[in-house]
Amino acid sequence: MERFTHLINRQSYHRQDDCLAESYLSVPVNSTQLSIKYFFTASSEVTNFPEFVAVGMRVELKQDWMKKVTEDKADYWKRQTEKSMGHQHVFKGNLDTFKRRFNQTGGVHIVQVMAGCEWDDETGDVNGYDQFGYDGEDFIVLDLKTMTWIAPQQQAVFTKQEWDKDKADLAQRKHYLNKECPDWLKKYVNYGRSSLMRTDLPTVSLLQKTPSSRVTCHATGFYPNRAMMFWRKDGEELHEDVDKGEILPNHDGSFQISADLQLPSDDWGKYDCVFQLSGVKEDIVTKLDKREIKTNYVNPIYMIIVIIAVVLLLVTIVCAAGFCLYKKRNGERAKWKHSNMFFIFTSGE
Repeated sequence: MERFTHLINRQSYHRQDDCLAESYLSVPVNSTQLSIKYFFTASSEVTNFPEFVAVGMRVELKQDWMKKVTEDKADYWKRQTEKSMGHQHVFKGNLDTFKRRFNQTGGVHIVQVMAGCEWDDETGDVNGYDQFGYDGEDFIVLDLKTMTWIAPQQQAVFTKQEWDKDKADLAQRKHYLNKECPDWLKKYVNYGRSSLMRTDLPTVSLLQKTPSSRVTCHATGFYPNRAMMFWRKDGEELHEDVDKGEILPNHDGSFQISADLQLPSDDWGKYDCVFQLSGVKEDIVTKLDKREIKTNYVNPIYMIIVIIAVVLLLVTIVCAAGFCLYKKRNGERAKWKHSNMFFIFTSGE
């Protein structure tokens, strides 16, 4: 049987000064737990998709704090790009090995590798992972507690047996996943704490188009985008008569979300809207109150009254203008008649 090229194990992610390559730094819903992940994907015969993808193959530093991490290594990203390009050839060979293991000759196939670590900044707990997948299913996974490989599929048994024998490789993986990876993760968090841990609270409003339409609870201006919004009745979350919207981006980098509630037939005082933001302990609770609802709706009766008032005002203005014009003309006629009489009187002399 063929043995996979060793790049598919420890060299898929880099140690020490190289461990920044092809990584994701994420802050899950539980804001105390952070993680760094490395992703590699090889594919065959997938339309409009490259044969090999390594996250970070072409790097653009979108956060200023990331520049501090590598400021003492001028050629760092260039070297990582070159290494990622080299991985492409190895992964292509591994993909061919996979296909032979599964008795496949062609078709669409995908190899995926994910490795990284998680760190809880409150408890200090560290959890590492190193796993490989083929065509959407686990192929082989490292168990860090026993430091042995788990083979979910029969085709991976040979690889498990061979890799379990490599004690030096296992020791190196254990050190990286339990020590070096968390150290780099802590370094990332230290440099980028202002961005990664940033929390902006939203403005929450109650909106309604017409008196008979649904009431919308709308929150805007919050950050990060890990948030939830829901309606409650008597303190219990409602699932019926509620339409939850998706989290949408704003132009300034913040986010917005909304949740619609069908108009209740009972006491409105029983209802409230709850907004929860990751990293913030206290919820933002907005009571359903008619006096707090914002709307652009105008009652048609009021429109009719306004129209009538405007018409009456216009009629009044026209009448006033006509009256003024009438008086002006009568005044000019009287003046002309007086002037003629004076002329006749003086001529008679």
